[in-house]
Amino acid sequence: MSSLCACSAITQGTTQEIYVNTTPPDANCALQREGKVIARVEGTPSAALVAKTKHDIIITCEKDGYETATYYNKSGWESGSGAAGIALDVVFTAGLSSIIDSATGADNKYESPVNITMVPKQTAPKESASKQ
Repeated sequence: MSSLCACSAITQGTTQEIYVNTTPPDANCALQREGKVIARVEGTPSAALVAKTKHDIIITCEKDGYETATYYNKSGWESGSGAAGIALDVVFTAGLSSIIDSATGADNKYESPVNITMVPKQTAPKESASKQ
């Protein structure tokens, strides 16, 4: 019997660094999942370590003089966790490692790096001083 494991938890891990770049740099960003802040990036460009899950992450960045920018980072399948990986898992571990990977989120991956362009805040035009 083979002890080979096609397990993403072993090869890819259950955490991932998400690198956040903003234009302009030096923004502060919060990473939220299911309405809770799970990590912060203070002074972009920088990275945050997050647990991999099937739930998407919303990245919200702020910088003085700029509009708040939001990026939707969708949780997707880790490369190698597709049908071929599951088929090998069924052959070698009776599907056990796929069940573990799905439960731990190890078979998921977020986009990284993330590039966010921030828009300068618009200032209201000043009223003319000569009202007649």
